[in-house]
Amino acid sequence: MLRRILHPPTDDAPDDAPEDGQPDDAARRQNEPDLASLPIAGITRRRLATVLGVALAAWIVIVFARQVSEAAAATTRAEAMIAANDAKREEIAGLEGELERIQQPRFILQQARGYSLGGSKEVAFTLAAGAPPLDERAPGSAAVRLGAATSVSPLERWLTLLFGPGS
Repeated sequence: MLRRILHPPTDDAPDDAPEDGQPDDAARRQNEPDLASLPIAGITRRRLATVLGVALAAWIVIVFARQVSEAAAATTRAEAMIAANDAKREEIAGLEGELERIQQPRFILQQARGYSLGGSKEVAFTLAAGAPPLDERAPGSAAVRLGAATSVSPLERWLTLLFGPGS
């Protein structure tokens, strides 16, 4: 860009002073710094177009990044909903199985026994509060259950099996 200088810079003071005592323009300019030697940092059309292009490109990148992040968030929410639906399906299947189980007559009779409402052939009974404990060899006691610990050694068991019970 071409620079225009309206007046040539002068180094000398003017010879003729105004009659009214006011300094003229040249005298006033002599005391000011010369701006013609400073570079002009103006905004050209090319610079303006470059700045606008960079701003537009940055705006497009930001909008695209926002759309991508929103799409990723929507995908994450959809996956979470799918997982929640699968968990609910499993829970519903379990509850339906439990409903089938508790509607069976065997379960109903078992629960009825808890309220002393057993089957027609059952005799309800209770033990007195001061009843003595059962003998350890009584039916249903822990000593006669299958797999209960016994005081017989394995060698004695084998001998009993091979030769019969000892005297």
